[in-house]
Amino acid sequence: MKISDILTEDLVVTGLEGKSKDEIINHLIDLVSASPKVLDREKVRKAIFEREKIMSTGVGNGFAIPHGKTDAVTDIVAAFAVTSEPIDYQSLDEKPVRLVFLLVGKDNLVGPHIKLLSRISRLMNKEEFRQRLLEQRTPHDILDLFRQEEATYFEV
Repeated sequence: MKISDILTEDLVVTGLEGKSKDEIINHLIDLVSASPKVLDREKVRKAIFEREKIMSTGVGNGFAIPHGKTDAVTDIVAAFAVTSEPIDYQSLDEKPVRLVFLLVGKDNLVGPHIKLLSRISRLMNKEEFRQRLLEQRTPHDILDLFRQEEATYFEV
């Protein structure tokens, strides 16, 4: 499964306003909750915030990947945002975040969830890719960038 298989333009936001980590995460949860794959928005919210309590998903280099698994989805759902301003995310490197990738997996689909987390992490570890994401102005352009990068670095 590719990132570009689960992201669509309506699940990508540029210039996302928000003053806190919780605001940004809640906005992305609300975004994915419009999907028919989401059965219960509040259970999704609980899964994401329970995972966040364990350890910040601000992994460094201006990037965060809030994620969780729950029976409140029928399949993996995701959303991606570039924030309008850097957000204090209590990241592991203590730097603010502007790129946020929300991933919600079905509780019994652990393998695909882990593979997607790994794929996202590998892409986001590339400084040039992160910089290019910050420069994009539309959801369409961001999705194109993900597709191009996946085509270059991963098998289909």
